[in-house]
Amino acid sequence: MDIPRSALPPGVLSLHILPAEHHDRDWDAIIVPREVKERLLAQALLVLQHGRKLSMLAGLPHGLIVLAGPPGTGKTTMARGLAQVAALALARQGATALVEINPHAFPSDMLGESQRNVTRLLTETIPEIAARRPHVIVLIDEVESFAVRRSSASFDANPVDVHRATDAVLLGIDEIAKNLPSVLFVTTTNFIEAVDEAFLSRADLVMTFSLPDRETIGKILEHALGELAVQWPSLQAMTEDAAKLSELAALCEGWDGLRIRKLVLAALAQRLDVARDPSTLSWDDLMTAARKKGGVEWAGGRAPTSRELFPDVPKELMHDHDHGHALHDDQHDHDHSHGHRHTHTHQKDEV
Repeated sequence: MDIPRSALPPGVLSLHILPAEHHDRDWDAIIVPREVKERLLAQALLVLQHGRKLSMLAGLPHGLIVLAGPPGTGKTTMARGLAQVAALALARQGATALVEINPHAFPSDMLGESQRNVTRLLTETIPEIAARRPHVIVLIDEVESFAVRRSSASFDANPVDVHRATDAVLLGIDEIAKNLPSVLFVTTTNFIEAVDEAFLSRADLVMTFSLPDRETIGKILEHALGELAVQWPSLQAMTEDAAKLSELAALCEGWDGLRIRKLVLAALAQRLDVARDPSTLSWDDLMTAARKKGGVEWAGGRAPTSRELFPDVPKELMHDHDHGHALHDDQHDHDHSHGHRHTHTHQKDEV
């Protein structure tokens, strides 16, 4: 179940009640070693299931996971997938709320306002949600905007307000760890060096994502083509051609996971015939798209005119009004009932 955005508290981007069937695919979409996912899930379950008992320890868990690494490596998708899988594991004990926070909703030019916004989120909003659900996962993307490294806070902004806002984040997380130990924060950052040191020291797990190696790239391509084959089954054979997948993966070394997945879309758009019928996708299309790095070469002959491209469109499918005029249907019908046709004159572009 997803909560309508209009009903969400300030600073909350979305609120999902899990497990939910349409959230299954995120976990499966990220291709990483089994041990990585198992470690991440075990850390989440440890806090969500046993946080109350563990909070009695001197070295209590803070219920904080940091996922760090370059853009496009699947950190946010993994975080959402983790929430769904953890919710499945805990389903018999009650539902799990996934709260996505917009970190950019909190900084303010007004002195002290950032601190008040953060404090309200951590001392009012999150506790109110936690009072309704036995397990809560809070996802904060780009946490470097939320917990700014105080030692390098820019004086272009108000450094006092930056310090106070980060202080409020740390205090709020400490209080939630003591009083609401079944709340788990999962945060992501593209720039871990911009995240406050004290925030990172509170993390129970810092997991660093890296660009995929060639073997992983091959698995990502196989998965992406497999998803395509669900819609166009004739493409299934491509997912079983290990040699071609390896050759294609070699052309994608150094790419992030998102860019690798978008390569399949770029391949579908290499030729008009394939764009109109994706079942005709070939390895040549994929290899060509990879060599062009998903882009286009600014070369070739004259492009055909619109009518040369599509000469067989019947005249009855052509419309008189094609310039977006806001005519009401009754006015449109009135004009045509009197045999009027709208003509448009265009001033020739000056060269």
